[in-house]
Amino acid sequence: MILVPRKNLMVPKKMFFTKGVGTHKAELRSFELALRDAGIEKCNLVHVSSILPPGCKVVSRNEGLKELYPGMITFAVVSRCSGNEPHRLIAASIGCALPADPNAYGYLSEHHAFGQNEKAAGDLAEDLAVEMLASTLGLEFDEDKSWDENKAIYQLSDKIIRTSNITQSTVIGTEGNYSTVLAAAVLLF
Repeated sequence: MILVPRKNLMVPKKMFFTKGVGTHKAELRSFELALRDAGIEKCNLVHVSSILPPGCKVVSRNEGLKELYPGMITFAVVSRCSGNEPHRLIAASIGCALPADPNAYGYLSEHHAFGQNEKAAGDLAEDLAVEMLASTLGLEFDEDKSWDENKAIYQLSDKIIRTSNITQSTVIGTEGNYSTVLAAAVLLF
C-alpha cells in the first residue's frame, strides 16, 4: 500500500544528519557552540520525535545546510549531553532504521550517555531505532539473531532494515568548563 499525504500536511521531503561539540564556562553557551559546530545555530529548533516519513530523502550535511535560513523554524530529532566533570566521557547519538520498502516509514532514535564512546553510543542508538521500527511492524527483535554481520543489515522476518547513526563524543577538560555534545537529524520541507 502506498501512502500519499494530503497536500496541506507538513511532511518532510529531505533530512540530513549533523553533529557538534562546544565548550564554555557557561552550559548554555557550550550548547550554542555545539549548535554552531553542527551548523544549525541560526535555526529556531523544534524538537520532534522519531518518525522518518516514507520517501524522505537523506541528503548530505552540506546539501542540507544550504537550505537553512537564519531564524527559520526547523524541526529536528536532537540528542544532547552536557557536563562539567573533568575527564568525563559524554556522547550524543541519533540512530536511524530504514526498511527496504521505500513506501514504509523509518525510525530515528535519540541516545545520550556518560562513559560511552562513539561506537558504543552509535550502536545502541541504531539498536533502539530498529527495536522501535520492529515493534510497529509487529516483529520480534533479538539483536543477536537479527543482525547479519556480513551484510551489515538487520533481517527481521522478510523485512530488511538498514541502519546508520551519527554520534558525537568528547572528554570534558580539566578547566571546570562545560562541554556539550549533540547529534541531530534535521528535517526539511
